[in-house]
Amino acid sequence: MSGHTASEFDKIEKHIVVRGDIATQARTAYKKIGAILEAAGGSFSDVVRIVEYLKPDGIERYGETAAVRKEVFGSHHPTVNTVPVKSLLRADAFIEIEITAVTRNHQKTIEQPAREANKSSGLIFLPTIMPLDRDGNLVGINDIVAQTEVIFSTAERMLRDLDLSLEQVVKTVEYISPDGLADYRRTGEVRRSFLGPVYPAAAGIIMPRLIYPEALIQYDFIASRDTPIAINPGWSRYDKLTYSPGVRAGDILFLAGQGSVNPETGEVEHRGNIGNQAEYIYDNILKVIQATGGTTRNLVKTIEYVVPGALSNYREVGAVRSQALREPFPVSTGLVCDALLREGMLLEVDPLAVIG
Repeated sequence: MSGHTASEFDKIEKHIVVRGDIATQARTAYKKIGAILEAAGGSFSDVVRIVEYLKPDGIERYGETAAVRKEVFGSHHPTVNTVPVKSLLRADAFIEIEITAVTRNHQKTIEQPAREANKSSGLIFLPTIMPLDRDGNLVGINDIVAQTEVIFSTAERMLRDLDLSLEQVVKTVEYISPDGLADYRRTGEVRRSFLGPVYPAAAGIIMPRLIYPEALIQYDFIASRDTPIAINPGWSRYDKLTYSPGVRAGDILFLAGQGSVNPETGEVEHRGNIGNQAEYIYDNILKVIQATGGTTRNLVKTIEYVVPGALSNYREVGAVRSQALREPFPVSTGLVCDALLREGMLLEVDPLAVIG
C-alpha cells in the first residue's frame, strides 16, 4: 500500500489539509488504511508489516503513535519498521504510514519479533534493527563499523531462531546519520563478511537523525524461504559491490535502490535536473525487470526519496511516471531525505516487482 498521512479534503476550505497532533494524525491515517483494506476484502488482521515514517519532531512523541497502533491492532502484532525522515511531502504531517497485507488464505503468522507472509513459501520481515546490545544499550559510540556488526549479529540471531540464515536475506535498507558518513564505506566489509553468496538488493539513505540520537546507522531486513537468485542486466559495476541490482525470490523481485548513477561508469548522470534523473532511473529499473522477462506492468511499488533542494521540482517526477509506467500504476510513497549517498543525486527510487 502507498504511504498515508492524515491528509483529508476540507469541504469548507476546498483543499487538502492535515490537522491534529501526532496521535490524531496516526488515527486518521489508519482510518484511511482500513478503508482500503476493506475495499480489498481484508482487514487489519491481514497486515504483516507496518512502516512508520516520522519527522524529527514526531520521533520525540513516538510513544503516542505506538499507543494508537495498539488501539488499531489489539492482540495482532505486525512487524514494525520505524524510519525517521527529513520531512514529509505534506508539510503539516508528523507521520506517514505504509502497510503490507496478505490475504488470510495466504498468510502464515509466526511469533514476534518477525512476521512471515507470502503466497509462495514465505517472506520474513524483521523489525528495524538498531545497534543495541541485549540489554537495550547503544553500542559502538562514534563507530559505524562496530554498530553495523552488532546489527548484523542481531539479524543473524533472529533469522537463526526461524531456521534461516543471512544467506536468505533478499533486501536490506540502511538509514545513515550524517555523522556516520565519514566511515560509511568501511561498513561494506561487514556486509561482505556476513552476506552472500547472493548479495541482497539494497538501498542506503541519509537522514538527519535516527531513532536513537547517537546511532549512526539502522537497518531493515527482508528474507525469503525461497532460494535467492541474483538478477543483473549485465552491469559489471556490481561485481565489486556487496549488493545486487535485483534478487528474485519466488514470484517477488526485490530491486536495489536506483539513483541516476551510470551502472557501468559509476558517474552521476543529469546533475541538477530531477526530471531527467527520474527518466534515467526508471529506465534502469525497467532493465532489471526485463532481465527476468517482465515489463513495467510487473512494477507494483516504489518509494521515492528526494533531497530537499529538488523538492520544488518534484512534480516533474510524476510526469515521468505517467509516461514510463502503465496502469494499474504501482503504489508509491514519496519522502524527503537529508541527502543521498552520491553527491549530485537528487532522487533515489526503491522499487518492488512481482514476476509471474
